[in-house]
Amino acid sequence: MFGRMRDDLTATIGEIRDAGLYKSERVITSPQQALISVATGNEVLNFCANNYLGLSDHPEVVAAAKEALDRWGFGLSSVRFICGTQQIHKDLEGALSNFLGTEDTILYSSCFDANGGLFETLLGAEDAIISDELNHASIIDGVRLSKAKRYRYKNRDMADLEAQLKDAADARYRLIATDGVFSMDGYVAPLDEICDLAERYDALVMVDDSHAVGFVGPDGAGTPSLFGVKDRVDIVTGTLGKALGGASGGYVAARREIVELLRQRSRPYLFSNSLAPSVTAASLKALELIGSSSALRDKLAANTKLFRAKMTEAGFDVLPGDHPISPVMIGDAAAAGRLADKLLDLGIYVIGFSYPVVPQGKARIRVQLSAAHSTEDVERAIAAFTEARTALS
Repeated sequence: MFGRMRDDLTATIGEIRDAGLYKSERVITSPQQALISVATGNEVLNFCANNYLGLSDHPEVVAAAKEALDRWGFGLSSVRFICGTQQIHKDLEGALSNFLGTEDTILYSSCFDANGGLFETLLGAEDAIISDELNHASIIDGVRLSKAKRYRYKNRDMADLEAQLKDAADARYRLIATDGVFSMDGYVAPLDEICDLAERYDALVMVDDSHAVGFVGPDGAGTPSLFGVKDRVDIVTGTLGKALGGASGGYVAARREIVELLRQRSRPYLFSNSLAPSVTAASLKALELIGSSSALRDKLAANTKLFRAKMTEAGFDVLPGDHPISPVMIGDAAAAGRLADKLLDLGIYVIGFSYPVVPQGKARIRVQLSAAHSTEDVERAIAAFTEARTALS
């Protein structure tokens, strides 16, 4: 029975290859850090990991994970409400609440699960969700699981958001959903303006801050901190798999009653094993390091400023902003792939992003800076981009 489907699948995969959109997985043979080893035996500088603060291989984070294995074991073999809650889970939820300035926090196995379990738990057919058109796939899928009416506004367009809020005037509850930082562009959502509209039209605000928590804002607490609206955002979701250690796990940090209901009815929480003890303890250590000093955030900001300025001077089309996500726009998908391959030959590990991850004709190399990079690393990457461009022209 699989025969006809195999033929269709093979044809579809061939079309993806022919369009230059095939996504190969390069094998890394070392820990995630600034300088990594790949399966070819070469050492290359990594400029595409979400390792914003360089904590993925930080010795104190690794030590905390090892200690947790000895003290708490490898896994819980259970969901939270049966026998899967250890004290470190409660400690991490409390630490996240304190860091983010929310009333309570609930852990998930990933932020994808957090977003997947959020909307259907809180909202029904009489409600409305107004979502930014460039929101992460996990928000899109989470919204689809809800029976709420769906509205979409143009990316960071406050006039369109207001129009959608007016269109949803008959809803019982209205919730505005947005990424804090849009991962393909590095653009930041204007949360102050979003909160103003939410208050004017009696709506809730939800932010997925996965690409901001840990390093954006004066205290690293993300985009609500950056815009001074911590107390005006109702729900913050995020990941432990990027700046906060880089392993896995996610959370919803929100009003107390929202978190309490999620513990009772959110399906990914109720039916998924607890976050592994080693990941939980390591994430606690990551939060401790972030809260004790701004040195990593300062280094990340300096690297970002240097890369963006010198790449622009060199004539590359880098989307504007000051976020460590620094997209170098190429346009053609195949050309982006060729450039990424050439950069790998030159010792720089980056990936070409193309459709369906980004719109057709908007292919790019999404460079991601890290506090783990030295100034020399950043300058080497810039020089490699220039050399690769010349070689391929």
